[in-house]
Amino acid sequence: MLARYAAHDEATRGRRYPEAAPQYRSEYQRDRDRIVHASAFRRLVYKTQVFVNHEGDMYRTRLTHSMEVAQIGRSIALALNLNEALTEAICLAHDLGHTPFGHAGQDALNECMREYGGFEHNMQSLRVVDELEERYAEFPGLNLTFECREGILKHCSLANARTLGDIGERFIKRQQPGLEAQLANLADEIAYNNHDVDDGLRAGLIDMQELREVRIFARQLQAVEQRYPGVSGRRQVNEVVRRMINGIVVDVIESSAARIAAAAPESIDAVRAHGSALVEMSEAVHREHLELKQFLREKLYRHYRVQRMTRKARTVVSGLFSAFIDDVLLMPDEHREIARRFEAELGLAGRARAVADYVAGMTDRYAISEHDRIFVPAHRS
Repeated sequence: MLARYAAHDEATRGRRYPEAAPQYRSEYQRDRDRIVHASAFRRLVYKTQVFVNHEGDMYRTRLTHSMEVAQIGRSIALALNLNEALTEAICLAHDLGHTPFGHAGQDALNECMREYGGFEHNMQSLRVVDELEERYAEFPGLNLTFECREGILKHCSLANARTLGDIGERFIKRQQPGLEAQLANLADEIAYNNHDVDDGLRAGLIDMQELREVRIFARQLQAVEQRYPGVSGRRQVNEVVRRMINGIVVDVIESSAARIAAAAPESIDAVRAHGSALVEMSEAVHREHLELKQFLREKLYRHYRVQRMTRKARTVVSGLFSAFIDDVLLMPDEHREIARRFEAELGLAGRARAVADYVAGMTDRYAISEHDRIFVPAHRS
């Protein structure tokens, strides 16, 4: 019982390479399944969310984060009568192009690629599903539907948009994506803010007393303390974070339902033509969420231990890029041949893009190992 403005299989804009319709599943279920089976998806288990993989086994990784985003997205999609399978597919795919070491790795790789078109993980996620995955004989990439690819590309510069054909048009025309894409973007924000609180507390980098100054956390903590006066430690933290997420999700559902009803779009194309996003938090909850983001920025992401990890990440990523672009013979055979082919087509920019693809696809521990193989004399090659 999908809403008329949801993404419907029969109205999909299709795939880059035509395929017969799937049997016993929808087009968007096929997208989700292809993403789950992708090698880039599996590698997310060893890619940083906030804490580098070897810091501990209990912290979120890009894979567990993506699964949590999908859970939040599916819940909201069902409540709003949107396409659950498409929402899940976008949520699971949104970080496929992320570098090792999280945003620190992305920033380092972007700096390395500054003279060659830059690097941005949303663009790289689209590149992964369009070109880099090698699972099918008939086409490169995963050949996902337009609607799924639209959701993966959350933001894009005008310069890049002009190179992407139909998938870049909305950035040129300043249009919105479909509601499932809007929802996936918001679910990502809800998941990482709330779960970074959990991981930050577990790591001891932030504490409950500091969080009492953050309204959205303090309100739920007070409710938990009143209802469960004997609960403390992890059970208390988990209960507070669970309630925070639930409260925001309920707000998003109710606020978005009101916005959609007021706009009354007749189709997904009407959603795209609308002047602003329709899936949003209420203004009050949005302000509280911004307060939480600011707290995390100051207290967690700028904590000296996180900054040390960030410094290491920059050293590893920039070192690998410099070594490989100077001498492609240092790369494994497959990637070396790709670099040579790209260079023959596009010059040094082509070689740089092939190196960026290789480095971006690494897990945290593989990147550290590769760095040691090249720069540590005693390390076995």
